[in-house]
Amino acid sequence: MSDFFTMQAGETTAPIPDGPVLCQASAGMRRIHRVFLWLYDEMPGLARSVAAGDTARSAYVGDVFRNVDKLLHVHHEGEDLYMYPVLRERAPACALHVDLMLAQHQEVSARLDEIAAVRERWIVAPDSALGEELATMYAELSKVLKVHLRREVTEATPAVERVMTEKEFGKLAQHGVDEFEKKVVLAYLGMILATNPPGEREEFFKDIPLPIRMAYRLVGKGLYRKQYSTLFPGREIPETL
Repeated sequence: MSDFFTMQAGETTAPIPDGPVLCQASAGMRRIHRVFLWLYDEMPGLARSVAAGDTARSAYVGDVFRNVDKLLHVHHEGEDLYMYPVLRERAPACALHVDLMLAQHQEVSARLDEIAAVRERWIVAPDSALGEELATMYAELSKVLKVHLRREVTEATPAVERVMTEKEFGKLAQHGVDEFEKKVVLAYLGMILATNPPGEREEFFKDIPLPIRMAYRLVGKGLYRKQYSTLFPGREIPETL
């Protein structure tokens, strides 16, 4: 997926302000977006993998779905709070692109709300019809994300890099960490590493605070491997660090 973030015909980058690059927003977003692209591609199949009446598996898979949906929501919430207001204020010429990204966030949020209602019913009483409905909803959301997550990197973050410092941009990541139990953060850290190519995963990992890196080495890698093998029994577990 390393070549996924390529601008398509008819798309244009937001006007890039003059001045030096102050943060690595584009690289950082690519690394986070890859895990969402992979997860939402897999979720329809996971919904279909639950046999009718298998409440033990629907509870496990449904909890993963719940966490992934929350991760996506919190990721967009952080951008809405800490990134796009700064871009609008410091680079007014980017207003059209800011409005576009925020509108796409609203569409994703609305879809997540619709999914949540079906997901919670399915967790309690999984059947083939409800599972197929949930799978279809996740497949449609995946299509939306393949546009939004690409365009955010190709069109918006090059301008963000000229107006936000690394410390300011770091608030987005911290916002996400603060919203979850540490074991959830550590397990999904493994998935982020697994969905990024060698070289980029090392760059991502070295920017993580030392206590989290140590916790990942001690506990998180095992949590990631257990979660992956439970979701995809028999499939080879992708390597991380």
